[in-house]
Formats: sequence, C-alpha cells, structure tokens
Amino acid sequence: MSADKGKSARRRRPRAKTIVLWIITVGIVLPGGYGFVEKFIQFVRTLRTDATGGFTIVPIMNYLLMTAGFVCLLVWATARGMFRDIERPKYTMLEREAQLERDEERERSG
Repeated sequence: MSADKGKSARRRRPRAKTIVLWIITVGIVLPGGYGFVEKFIQFVRTLRTDATGGFTIVPIMNYLLMTAGFVCLLVWATARGMFRDIERPKYTMLEREAQLERDEERERSG
C-alpha cells in the first residue's frame, strides 16, 4: 500500500465510526471523572472531620500532582499534533524496511 492510499483511507473515516468513538470516550471519561471527584471529596471530608485524618493529605497531593502531570502531557501532546496521524509510523516503518531490502539487494548485485 502506498503512502498516498494510506492517507486517503485514513481521511475518509465514516461519520458513524466517529460518533461511536465519541460515545465510547464519553462513556469512559465521565464515569472516570465522577470517580475521581468522588474520591477527592471523600479525602477532603476525612481530612476535615477526623483528627487523625491528616495522613490523607499526602495521598491527596500525590493524586492531584500525578493527575495534573498526565493532563499536562495530554494537552502538550495534543497541541503538538501527536494524535493526528497515529497510523503513519506504521507505514513509515514498512517503507524504510522496503528501502533497506532494496539497498541490500543492490549491494549483493553490485
């Protein structure tokens, strides 16, 4: 498959497939976000109501800092366009392998 055919095939994603992708994304992100917020509220309540709840500040900070770091990485990668063409590296690898095979064949014959 040539690079041009691969690009045109990737550009023509059916609308139904895009809609299903968004439904699945929302179906995963919303429950995950709800779980995150619920657990954070539980940590804060434990910290406020229990005198010995001070131990929860470390897990809360770890949770928030790790989440903030991953969100920053996701935003950075998206802004740099790293998710625009995730299939391209596969085709690049195959093209390079074919080029290496051609080069080896030329060396053997020449």
